[in-house]
Amino acid sequence: MVLGTFMGVLDSSIVNVALPHLMALFSATEDQIQWVMTIYLLVGGMVIPAAGFLGDRFGYKKAYLGSVLAFVLASALCGLSWNTTSIIVARAIQALGGGMVIPLSMAYLFRIWPREKIGVATGLWGMTITVAPAIGPTLGGYLVDYVSWHWIFYINLPIGIFTVLWGWLALKETPIQEDLKLDWLGLFLIAGSAFSLLLALSKGQDWGWTSPSIVFLVVGALFGTLLFILWELSVPNPVLDVRLILNPTFMASLVASNLTSVALFVGIFLVPLFCQNIQGYSAMQTGLILMPAALTTAFFMPIAGKLFDTVGAVFPGLLGMGIVAAVTHALIHLTADMPIHHLQILLCIRNAGLALAMMPLMTAGINTIPTARTGQATAIASVTRQVAASFGIALVSYVLTNRTVFHAERLAEEVSLINPLGYHYYTQLKGLVAGMGGGDGLVQTLLSGIVQKQAMVLAMGDAFWVAMWLVFLAFPFIPWLTPRRVKEELKRQEERLKREEVSLGSSSNL
Repeated sequence: MVLGTFMGVLDSSIVNVALPHLMALFSATEDQIQWVMTIYLLVGGMVIPAAGFLGDRFGYKKAYLGSVLAFVLASALCGLSWNTTSIIVARAIQALGGGMVIPLSMAYLFRIWPREKIGVATGLWGMTITVAPAIGPTLGGYLVDYVSWHWIFYINLPIGIFTVLWGWLALKETPIQEDLKLDWLGLFLIAGSAFSLLLALSKGQDWGWTSPSIVFLVVGALFGTLLFILWELSVPNPVLDVRLILNPTFMASLVASNLTSVALFVGIFLVPLFCQNIQGYSAMQTGLILMPAALTTAFFMPIAGKLFDTVGAVFPGLLGMGIVAAVTHALIHLTADMPIHHLQILLCIRNAGLALAMMPLMTAGINTIPTARTGQATAIASVTRQVAASFGIALVSYVLTNRTVFHAERLAEEVSLINPLGYHYYTQLKGLVAGMGGGDGLVQTLLSGIVQKQAMVLAMGDAFWVAMWLVFLAFPFIPWLTPRRVKEELKRQEERLKREEVSLGSSSNL
């Protein structure tokens, strides 16, 4: 299950470094080639709600291995692509399987693993969703530079086939509900809403947050979600049991764990920009810089799982998020010449905090859900996690862009010739350039570059400031996740499920 999930998550980041190569190879514009990434996000978000139904109807073993097999076959299609359209279509097909791997595998864990030891299992499983995005750029850069771009997709074939064969022999099937019917209207409403919202979040910076297209998408997503909730409350077998959101412990877990995911993906978004655009490292070098932090996550995830089984989610959650908040505060003070080993140490400490907090906070919420509803609960958790991560990246991207402009204007005032200090720097730079045979034009270009570079550094500090406050928002929800509350809520949810089954049985008899 770890192997399959790892592939699905890895493919969301491994393609990033290949986009410039693909753009040149297929003679595509930047906007066109970005759809290779965007379509995977959108289709993956659309199909997640169906994961619970597929697992309940056909068995979680078959559903999970089927999604891995679909992902592998589509990976072969991606590697065989010959133009921009073909690779976008192939990526959409690939996302059909890749999008369902995470909720299916997590729900399967809760079906076959003892609840009192689930922390260790989810700790090992959770390494995939934190380590895979970090090593994706390194592996992708190596394959593009030294092998072939095709292998960023073909690498999934041997691993995926091995996973399917091993899983078919080793895994046991879960109970199957043969009479279960798919709620097509509910699936259509939630899939359309997820598609609209994720598209708005991914394209808001490019199209403009107040543009008619983005406003239409956001309003459509909100209206569709409202219709979905009303419809799901009226059908006997909903595609997603929206009553689960009335579970206060589960909701506290969703909010806290989603804010942890935001912290993770904001770091994955901002740090490579700093390393490449400010310090001049290549994509592969940046991946190697991030590697120690990824390994730190892998080391601390099982420890977090053991802590969860021993003391619950509150202690590792508060400790981990406290570490993340402290290190994020330190990253506010980034400088353009920060030693890379200093940055690596900060990232390792930050990832240790994320590893301690992420899976305990998520697992505590799922532990309040009866086994029969874990598939729907993990689907809800996966959808909200994807939306939260997209929202976090969109927010810090907006802050980064606007604050870069703000700081550039302020810094430009400082280097003005009417400013004594600015005049001093100008004359010094002019003398240096004159010694190399350059003129005033080169001086202006160099000054502009220095201003833009420093403006981006300051804007990244502002983005990390916003990220720090997003981390702080998680703290009020963590104390809700005590072992006592989790057990009590699980008992209430089991009683609710029994009442619903009795009521449904009575209706069927009538």
